Amino acid sequence: MNDKARERRHKILNFFLDNWIGLITGSVLFLLVFFIPQFFANNDAMLLIIRGLIVGVAFGYILYKLLLFRRNNSGFKASESKLLVDVAGSIIAILTGLLFGLILMLIVNPGQAFGGFFIILQGGFRNIKSFGDMIYFSVPIILTGLSVAFAFRTGLFNIGATGQLTMGAFTAVFIGVKFVSLGEFSPFLHWLFAIFGAMVAGALWGAIPGLLKAYRNVNEVVSSIMLNYVAMYLNTMFIVKYIYNRDYARALAPELTAVTPAMNLQYLFPNSSINGGIAVAVIVVIILHIILNKTTFGYELKAVGFNRNASKYAGMNSKRNIVYAMVISGAIAGLAGGLMFLVDGKFLQPLNALIPEGFTGIAISLLGLSSPFGVLLAGLFYGSLKQGGFYLQLYSFTPEIIDIIIAVIIYASALGLFLQKFVIRAMKKREMQLENLPEEIVEGSES
Repeated sequence: MNDKARERRHKILNFFLDNWIGLITGSVLFLLVFFIPQFFANNDAMLLIIRGLIVGVAFGYILYKLLLFRRNNSGFKASESKLLVDVAGSIIAILTGLLFGLILMLIVNPGQAFGGFFIILQGGFRNIKSFGDMIYFSVPIILTGLSVAFAFRTGLFNIGATGQLTMGAFTAVFIGVKFVSLGEFSPFLHWLFAIFGAMVAGALWGAIPGLLKAYRNVNEVVSSIMLNYVAMYLNTMFIVKYIYNRDYARALAPELTAVTPAMNLQYLFPNSSINGGIAVAVIVVIILHIILNKTTFGYELKAVGFNRNASKYAGMNSKRNIVYAMVISGAIAGLAGGLMFLVDGKFLQPLNALIPEGFTGIAISLLGLSSPFGVLLAGLFYGSLKQGGFYLQLYSFTPEIIDIIIAVIIYASALGLFLQKFVIRAMKKREMQLENLPEEIVEGSES
């Protein structure tokens, strides 16, 4: 065994030794979510216990990580942590949006404002069905948010996620309609092939602005915006030419073998629309987190984003990394399109209109601080608000109030630096009080 192989084996061994608790926790959660519930499909009491175990194991692991961090960072100060300051700024933005929504509801209908606002806060946590629906509607938003966030982290603004999603959606549905023989061989293979095709289509569409940026210095914002409209018109043309259902003026439905499988989640969330798309989204979150934070490739991508000239001087291939970043970003957006339309009862329409989920991903990326796990939480929060808007119709309010709240949250998030100033001041004041230092020192430290 040569030195490189020995070193690689040593690194793998150390990884398992350092993360054995996390790996065991992940394995237990996998069994509790995707495997065990099918054996208790008709036992509501056991399913309730399983749900409680899932929540307990997840929160127990989070508590363990917090205690471990506190033990290893005894001198930690919240005001000096950029992550905590950013998170606090996002929370303030969310509270600002919710407060604005409450004020608007008080103006429109004071008598039902607080009841409607409570419905919004409940959101996807109203019952098991609404929770499953929340997850289902969050999946494409999470993936488009990840697409935009990945580009952000590498210094690129991929505003073309809508076009990449559109091309991915058409390719997935086309494979789902035309490649019937794959379904006869294996239903899971048909779905996997459709998903893979969606990723390839999105990656190729994302590569175009990446190549233009790298080799012709064309601003990716301009090129990707224009490609959104090209994708929109191509989608209409391709649907009519290849997979058009003339009886209903829409695309043909993909074969059931190409529909995203439920992966046994229907037992945990009965009567909801949930499917295995959330499992795919979580896998993508983990992969992107590892790429960005644990690999040399991710370090190079971020370095090019911070300073293209400096990374080039350091020996990195900046042009290649720009293209790679846009290809990966486009592949994720294409995956979002595939999962969005490989659903029984949902049809791709030959309409000359941009699919809005791509633009929503920009907002989710901003709210999630362009972090993979942050985008996951922000996407679920968005799905919860959308579910709240659905149930808001029980009162005399329209669901569009949710869009207004989200817009205000995004505007508040855009004022991140302004909000962070007050967050840091509040944190420092609290820290000084705990250390019994006068407030004048706090003010002096800020200046």
